[in-house]
Amino acid sequence: MSEEAARGGGAPARADARRNRSRVLEAARHAFAEIGLDVPLDEIARRAGVGAGTVYRHFPSKEALFEAVVLEGLRQLTEEVGALVAAPDPAEAFFAAVRLTVERAGPNKALCDALSTEVDPRLAAPAREEYAAALSTLLDRAQRAGAVRPDVDPADVRTLLSGCLTMEGGPDGTPGRATAIVLDGLRPAPADGRPSLPPVTKATPSRNSTTGGDAGDGAAESSTEDDPRCRQCGRHLRPARTGRPARFCGSACRQKAHRRRTTDR
Repeated sequence: MSEEAARGGGAPARADARRNRSRVLEAARHAFAEIGLDVPLDEIARRAGVGAGTVYRHFPSKEALFEAVVLEGLRQLTEEVGALVAAPDPAEAFFAAVRLTVERAGPNKALCDALSTEVDPRLAAPAREEYAAALSTLLDRAQRAGAVRPDVDPADVRTLLSGCLTMEGGPDGTPGRATAIVLDGLRPAPADGRPSLPPVTKATPSRNSTTGGDAGDGAAESSTEDDPRCRQCGRHLRPARTGRPARFCGSACRQKAHRRRTTDR
């Protein structure tokens, strides 16, 4: 062993740094998938078993750490969506890409936030642009085949996707129903009617649920420790196992609440 290594520098120090970085990335991967961009950096450091300073030495900001974590998932999703370009049926390829996106991103708040139209467009920009290009190609093919209404553009599809992720991300949603409604609306109206939608799953009303009025005004009052709800829309939240409880079900509601507070001032 060299004198530098014996003093705590050199290879051992570099090995410790690599291990710490790996622990931070693993903790961040789980935290972002569970909570999304709302997760505090201190919570990620706690889960990794390191200090906040260690996290900052490897990643200058929470956004930089988020990008490092979400890029792999975005690239994998882009590859799967891009592979559908080779499918023989342009209509089924496009609709399958939308369903695949919702299935992949719905349970993962990191991917959901990365695909949201309301987050900073600079966040993971190259990977998001590659995904958008693959989806746009499928949309163009489907429209040329007459399977998607011609007045829809790629920006419309991305906005609708954000809506699907928000609607299906809550525990009370019926898997696939919101997506089926959106996809049905994208098709040209057929002469023989619309395809049937998945049946509605009836949720059992909570004793603290609100009825009527603006969900954003009553959500915070109805939320309790045993029955956490989004402060904007009132949707049930999955209780956090550790760290600070989530206040919103996703980035869309977080942005709406922020705009409402700004307007109230």
